[in-house]
Amino acid sequence: MINLQKLIDEIKSLNEKVALVAVSKNVTSNEVKELYSQGQRIFGENRVQELGKKNAELSDFDDIKWHMIGRLQNNKINQLVSLRPALWQSCDSFERAYEVNKRLNFKLETLLQINSANEDTKQGVTIESAGEIYLRIKEECPNIILKGIMSIGAHSDDIRDIQKSFEKSYKIFESLNAHGAKICSMGMSSDFRLAVKCGSNMIRLGSLLYI
Repeated sequence: MINLQKLIDEIKSLNEKVALVAVSKNVTSNEVKELYSQGQRIFGENRVQELGKKNAELSDFDDIKWHMIGRLQNNKINQLVSLRPALWQSCDSFERAYEVNKRLNFKLETLLQINSANEDTKQGVTIESAGEIYLRIKEECPNIILKGIMSIGAHSDDIRDIQKSFEKSYKIFESLNAHGAKICSMGMSSDFRLAVKCGSNMIRLGSLLYI
């Protein structure tokens, strides 16, 4: 298990305002407890079932903030709503937002996922449509409270491609500041330093935390 404070110090040296989401998708509740003991409070899960499992196992830790960061299937919407996550990071279309909004009886803070590298293997809206979809969700989905955007760096061995994808997402984030966008969630274990340099203020780290 990594020395969390040392990592946080490094992150803060890049940008003191960056929030760390500890991704727990491949570990057990014991590893979550270990990071919790080091001060971590925000955790992210890729699957609704696993979020529900860990939420139940760690119910005594009532100040944990769970983020849903993976693809949300329509048949899992009711379960996600029942779990009341602190943030849904992976809203990948207007249609998904609309379906979630219909079932909410509370305000759900949400990020719009952008497929900035236009990759078939990734979910999210296109660069070209992101602004329009963001504003449409704000207008037509009153229970969805958009707080910004989320993006995954390009799947490439060329750092220039990854940087370009981050820069595209950040440009959209900037254009949405006037419409309430405060969170720019970009960067994972392999590329978070570059993401922060490109403007990210929320990073999602998994494997790096458990070495």
